[in-house]
Amino acid sequence: MSNKRDLKRIISSICGDLFTEGIAASLYGENRNKENAEAILTSILIMHNNYIRRVSHVEPGMAAHAYFKDLKDKFSKEVNEIIDQLNNLA
Repeated sequence: MSNKRDLKRIISSICGDLFTEGIAASLYGENRNKENAEAILTSILIMHNNYIRRVSHVEPGMAAHAYFKDLKDKFSKEVNEIIDQLNNLA
């Protein structure tokens, strides 16, 4: 398992890439729906803050390995949902 610092860097990098794609889709996409684009960008920022905080504070009573596996699975699921939303936006 990578350390917390590496995990935070990976989360920040992925969220940064998603945010960049969201900006590009809102500016250059065929369907320029401002409200949907802003909602997606806001959800990316909220997701970033949520997962960075969760990396720092392991849930009490849960084994660290299981906690971080669950965190990675949930993060991956949310990233895939946002990617689908971005594809619909473009």
